[in-house]
Amino acid sequence: MTEWTILWEGRGLILSGLWLTLWIFALSSVGAFLVGCLLLYGMESGGLPARLLRGFVDGMRALPFLILAYLLYYGLPQLGLRLSAVSAGLLAMTIYHGAYFAEILRGARLVLPSGTVEAAKAYGFLPRTTFLRIVLPQLLLRTRPMIGNQLIYALKDTSFLAIITVQELTAAANALQAQYFIPTQAFVVVIALYWAITVCLELAVRKAGAFGIQRGFENV
Repeated sequence: MTEWTILWEGRGLILSGLWLTLWIFALSSVGAFLVGCLLLYGMESGGLPARLLRGFVDGMRALPFLILAYLLYYGLPQLGLRLSAVSAGLLAMTIYHGAYFAEILRGARLVLPSGTVEAAKAYGFLPRTTFLRIVLPQLLLRTRPMIGNQLIYALKDTSFLAIITVQELTAAANALQAQYFIPTQAFVVVIALYWAITVCLELAVRKAGAFGIQRGFENV
């Protein structure tokens, strides 16, 4: 029996890990983007709350992702809060990449021309409406490449969750290679799957940019 035949017979484990990877990535990416938008909106207000949120963002960016995952999975039980491995990984992904999304959007907000915002105020738009309808769509178009890169980073960070026993794609491949000693074949398949997902992400980001242009937003 060849190594590739063994790998094919163990495809169920690989597919299960792939599904869990995609599920965690999709949920955490949506959650992280919402967290990033909320952090940016909070920092728009100024004052002490904005400084505290800014400190939170800086703290998350200075913290290695694996340390955060460790703290949530192994540290919280000491405080009486126990999370499953998947829940801890999902929460870590959401918080960590939410801070990066906030910083990406904040950087674009600093150089956003003030004309559209002033016009919205002149028409009596509420701050929340101005942010959602005027500011945020422009920021998304301006930061499209950086958001795409951050999504790829988030996808790759799912592989770290194997350390806290999440049976995602990398963990599945590691289990197969440990059982049958086929490291090359197992991880070649994993690399190919990550590459395919990355290509799909890049295409989705391009389509989002084209859609934004059709809706009248400038592609900067």
